[in-house]
Amino acid sequence: MMTDLFPDDIPSSRREEIDGDRPLADKLRPKSLEDVIGQAHILGDDATLRRMLASGRLGSLILWGPPGTGKTTVARLLADAAGYRFEQISAIFSGVADLKKVFETARTARRAGQRTLLFVDEIHRFNRAQQDSFLPVMEDGTVVLVGATTENPSFELNAALMSRAQVLRFESLNRDDLLALIGRAEAEMGRDLPVDETARETLMSLADGDGRALLGLVEEIYAVTGADDVLDHEALTKLVQRRAPIYDKSQDGHYNLISALHKTVRGSDPDAALYYFARMIDAGEDPMYLARRLIRIAAEDVGMADPQALPLAVAAKDAYHMLGSPEGELALAEAVVYLATAPKSNAIEVAYNNALALAKKTGSPTPPMTILNAPTKLMKSEGYGEGYIYDHDTPEGFSGQEYFPAKIGRQNFYQPVERGFEREIRKRMDYFAKLRATKRESGM
Repeated sequence: MMTDLFPDDIPSSRREEIDGDRPLADKLRPKSLEDVIGQAHILGDDATLRRMLASGRLGSLILWGPPGTGKTTVARLLADAAGYRFEQISAIFSGVADLKKVFETARTARRAGQRTLLFVDEIHRFNRAQQDSFLPVMEDGTVVLVGATTENPSFELNAALMSRAQVLRFESLNRDDLLALIGRAEAEMGRDLPVDETARETLMSLADGDGRALLGLVEEIYAVTGADDVLDHEALTKLVQRRAPIYDKSQDGHYNLISALHKTVRGSDPDAALYYFARMIDAGEDPMYLARRLIRIAAEDVGMADPQALPLAVAAKDAYHMLGSPEGELALAEAVVYLATAPKSNAIEVAYNNALALAKKTGSPTPPMTILNAPTKLMKSEGYGEGYIYDHDTPEGFSGQEYFPAKIGRQNFYQPVERGFEREIRKRMDYFAKLRATKRESGM
């Protein structure tokens, strides 16, 4: 059994000293689910967790959301509300041996009639084999697993584990939530937070939806200000360090923002596209990664509707490579706006995919003999190149010959849209199609 952290023989003065050293976030940790700020969509009267508690039986859960949104607190309070013993481990510091000990302790407790809620922080840090080790103890009821992760569980967790747990999405705290948290801090400290209204808004912006980070900033302000101090925006920003945006270049934040950037450019919204581009730059994304994505967008989403999009995107990449940061980002921003406002067409992508599918399906049919070179006498005697018409020798510069293998026949992969430069391409293709038909009728 764990030794009592506050045994009876500790003097009351020492108890107050120990309590006074606790961080503000720990002092304000909710004592019940009713005290939790935010997450009403899962903690409300008729929400998922309320219904689960009302049924008298907890199921395994994956709590997914940004840092500082209450995942650990909710897990602990769930155990209290359901009467389960609470066991907590971190995937960062635990291995297979630690898991075996936890499972054995839970089995012993179960034989004594006590169920265990096992909370695993950063569960996505466990490898696949370690994740598999939870399956037997989840299935036989040894533990109710509650895992917390900041990363998309569909990418990071085993399908078998996901099928045995319900995923609950935690949301960043909104402005009202953060204001309520500041109010609790002020009540705990016994005085108003020494900031004006503009600085209060700045403070919430710096917290970026993270309640724990907000309370850390609040505690820092209280520690360095006197009773008569009132900080404005400028004084606050000098006092506290700016929080890094929630962003991991190899994980969910990265994929969410690059998806948002790509889709806003595709959706022809230059303002939203610039916003997501700026967020990624601000978070430390490699500008060359963004440059490569812009080149892809030029080819995939603009295509021949604006043939200048691709060379401009490549030029922006070259300009960044030459200038570096921060000037080079302006070239990339220019490409973002150009691509967002350009006419859009994926006709090239569709045509290529259709041609590729046919190439894979039909194997290796021989092209028409007329368009094959005849570098040897044998090949010439076999008919290679026989009957070929040199297009430049015709009045129109167009022979109208058939170039597809006879086994396949003529195909129409590329269908230009009625937008941008592809309107002109459609006119040219229609012209060649009519001329081809005329020449075939006349026997070329």
